[in-house]
Amino acid sequence: MSEHHLKRLVLMRHAKAAFPLGVEDHERPLAQRGHREAPLAGKWLVENNVLPDFILCSSALRTRQTCTWVCQQLGDKAPTPKLEDGLYAAGALPMLSVINHVPETVTTLMVISHMPGIQNLALRLASRDSDQDAYMSLATGYPTSAFAVLEHDGDWATLDGQDARVTNFVVPR
Repeated sequence: MSEHHLKRLVLMRHAKAAFPLGVEDHERPLAQRGHREAPLAGKWLVENNVLPDFILCSSALRTRQTCTWVCQQLGDKAPTPKLEDGLYAAGALPMLSVINHVPETVTTLMVISHMPGIQNLALRLASRDSDQDAYMSLATGYPTSAFAVLEHDGDWATLDGQDARVTNFVVPR
């Protein structure tokens, strides 16, 4: 892969959510554990120099709260997140369609969304030259706050299937 055109994609599942009685799914907040673990994801991104210059976030409350914690860790390097209704309860293909429309000036994109779509998208995009340990970990389970880091040597518009290399799968705890 050529460094010049290399794009990075971070696919994150929201942090642990609570299940309060009478609250619609879209408005479920983070649980106490989610508030503890979401900042750890941002901390890992900073420590490993995986700094998103664009963040797409599902409009659900738990994803927005996760995004706030991540951005707090990114500090002044945090981009202004874009809320995307189309990421809520979306499958892999609708998520991919949103990603395919990201401006080519974006080099590191972070997507914060939900299961099972986020895991299915990571599995769809993973190329044969992916880190096997990272791939097996994300294929086996995609816990709350977990994220995959993928690299793609091409345009966002051409990202489709088995054309992004999984480099890391992180479960912040």
